[in-house]
Amino acid sequence: MQNNRLLGRERSVLLVLVLTFITCGIYFFVWMYQTTKELTEYTEDYRLNPALALVFTFLTCGFYTLYWWYRINDLMMTAQHETGYQVIADNKWLFILFTIFGISFINVAILQSDLNRLWERAALAEEPEIAEAPFKTDDDEWTDY
Repeated sequence: MQNNRLLGRERSVLLVLVLTFITCGIYFFVWMYQTTKELTEYTEDYRLNPALALVFTFLTCGFYTLYWWYRINDLMMTAQHETGYQVIADNKWLFILFTIFGISFINVAILQSDLNRLWERAALAEEPEIAEAPFKTDDDEWTDY
């Protein structure tokens, strides 16, 4: 059975972290939007809106990211489950703890690494299996000479 879900893009964990540091955190918001959009589309769970996540993050001076990390982990676990990927750990409390201590770049590395594995697994699951050509038989009873 083929699944027509949109898959997210695999990104280099190191590049995401470097771009976040070089841009003084601005790239984090781009990544946050893209990640939210990809996971909501893949899971078809639209309770977490990527644009509103950014707006609420700015309006609450970053406090909304605590909720965002909690919810994005739920979306990640749902996506893993739907792909048949074994959920190894529930990272939501770890994400919240790292965010409180100001080291959420570790969260970015963990989540992006998990996303890369998820997209790779989902792409493999969606590849059509190569069907073997059926053995051609002659239905007539006459033998060909």
